[in-house]
Amino acid sequence: MTITLWGRSTSSNVQKVRWALGELDLAYEHILVGGRYGGNTTADYLAMNPNGLVPTLRDGDLTVWESHAIVRYLACTYGAGSLWPIDSRQRAIVDQWTDWTATTFGPAWIRVFWQVVRTPKEKQDAVAIAAAIVEAEKFLRIMDARLAASAFLGGESLTYADVVAGVGMYRWTTMPIARTHFDNVSRWHAGLQQRQAYRDCVEVDYSELWARQAF
Repeated sequence: MTITLWGRSTSSNVQKVRWALGELDLAYEHILVGGRYGGNTTADYLAMNPNGLVPTLRDGDLTVWESHAIVRYLACTYGAGSLWPIDSRQRAIVDQWTDWTATTFGPAWIRVFWQVVRTPKEKQDAVAIAAAIVEAEKFLRIMDARLAASAFLGGESLTYADVVAGVGMYRWTTMPIARTHFDNVSRWHAGLQQRQAYRDCVEVDYSELWARQAF
């Protein structure tokens, strides 16, 4: 089947999908949409993704949107035994951390990113930024405790839980903020940085997003 991915490379949600595709060594066509490229409000795009957001993925006659749904689909379809654990009990733990990223960790680090990077300097609120960092680090502490007990979030090998959570670490560690060091999170992140697909798809220059609230 032919896989097509729509979305801009500087979107952290698109990066989750691109990283998963890279880990699975899947060939795909990448169509740049959203942000400075536009195209996400056309009738054709909205027919695929009524939200007008990125990413959107098509695999043959299947079209999927929502980054975590796409990553799960790719892992299940092409990564059984690697990104997708075969054992349902292990997979429950992977799903636990995947959903935790969607509902808890992801919104926390993104809140800091929006206030520090996406908000123009003259509009930034130092008190709100400090509070957002404290909140994000509360969840990083939870992650650190988990990574003290296992090599990866889902267990002893890389899974889709690490893909969706690991994307945020590049931005977290490159934002100009004072941050707490967490030994286990740092070890895990350093391991992700050794992976070629992570370097290619996640460690992407995001300078175009500085002070850009409209993207």
